[in-house]
Amino acid sequence: MHAADTIVAIATAPGAGGVGIVRLSGPRARTIGETVCARPLAPRQAQYARFADDDGAVIDDGIALLFRAPASYTGEDVVELQAHGSPAVLQQLLRRCLALGARDARPGEFSERAFLNGKLDLAQAEAVADLIAAADTRAARAARRALDGAFSRRVEAIAAELLALRVHTEAAIDFADEPLDTLGGAQLRAGLDAAIAALEALLAEAERGQKLRDGLHAVIVGPPNAGKSSLLNALAGSERAIVTDIAGTTRDLLRETIRIDGVELTLVDTAGLRETEDAIEREGVRRAHAELARADLAIAVLDARQPEADRAAVADAIAGVPLRLWLLNKSDLLPQAQHDAVADDGGDAVVHVSARTGAGLERLHAHLRAIWSQGGAESADGAFTARARQVEALRRAGDELAMARTALAGDTLDLAAESLRAAHDALGEITGRVVPDDLLGHIFSTFCIGK
Repeated sequence: MHAADTIVAIATAPGAGGVGIVRLSGPRARTIGETVCARPLAPRQAQYARFADDDGAVIDDGIALLFRAPASYTGEDVVELQAHGSPAVLQQLLRRCLALGARDARPGEFSERAFLNGKLDLAQAEAVADLIAAADTRAARAARRALDGAFSRRVEAIAAELLALRVHTEAAIDFADEPLDTLGGAQLRAGLDAAIAALEALLAEAERGQKLRDGLHAVIVGPPNAGKSSLLNALAGSERAIVTDIAGTTRDLLRETIRIDGVELTLVDTAGLRETEDAIEREGVRRAHAELARADLAIAVLDARQPEADRAAVADAIAGVPLRLWLLNKSDLLPQAQHDAVADDGGDAVVHVSARTGAGLERLHAHLRAIWSQGGAESADGAFTARARQVEALRRAGDELAMARTALAGDTLDLAAESLRAAHDALGEITGRVVPDDLLGHIFSTFCIGK
């Protein structure tokens, strides 16, 4: 970022609307705004203006707002020009601002400047994008809590505890000839235990927040020709996967994000699980196992005419997945098709469906909703959104604290100090206290341009 640059972008969504906003930020924002409006602008006052081109011709009339630094979203001078929401009018305003010395904003550059100017920490800046992308009220409320700092405060509280533990440990290293217990070892171990407990609780909530943001990661698995691809098509409401009577048609992973009664699922169709000499199909089976290793939910699709044989083919593969749902597909081919849900010996739900006729799909929807609740995503009270990188940083911090606990148990203070430092830095990556520049570029490149 060049602090001397003044950036400009259309801040409203593409397409026509009643109102459209062109936003400026930077040292020349006020000058450019007053030139376009042909009048002085007073801070924090909505002022009527006629937006003029360079030859004095009126582009449109509307409202102009000036926010002086540092009391603005970005911490810089910010001007918002609110015109009628015609794409042609907004493009004229944008070109006028560019001609007066502004440059096009990069994706997320307004929020990036807010972060770099100390108006938001990194977790709050990411929550801005999550709030914009929220698909339902639960996700929107959770993103709002993250934007208000609910997540950041928890992270910083643990980081402060770790900093105190680091200071204690580093001080004890200077007295290596003394037994640790005479240097407050019991207090140090108790503080570390408390920090680990707090981090574990925060990680559990962050994982729930990630599901609120990203939805459940559900992998459709089963033997060949059980109807996995037909089920994906039925749930997606379109022909997303190729369906044939030939076993092994699906060779690679196919992903589809769907929303059922407010429940967001990322469905992954996989190759049928079986031993095969076909190198391509064998690679598809390997990818299916790899996808299961990180799944929230396994949807095991069995042929209702031979459920026990099909169950044996997939039971071991899905044993480690936290949530499981068994579907007896092709139930319309049974002499007397059953469509009531029962429970198998392990307590997992079993649902009879027919992906071809649609029978049982409503009951399947209800079970997916129940599984969403079981996964902890339904209750959003007090929750905040979290991203995969934030959850991963918490996990790394937890691993480092576990190593610090082991090192303290062996009175190996230098190793404990190094693990505490690494854990502290991992937490710093969440809020942006410790963050490489390339990570910033990656994060803000996912934002919309006007934010």
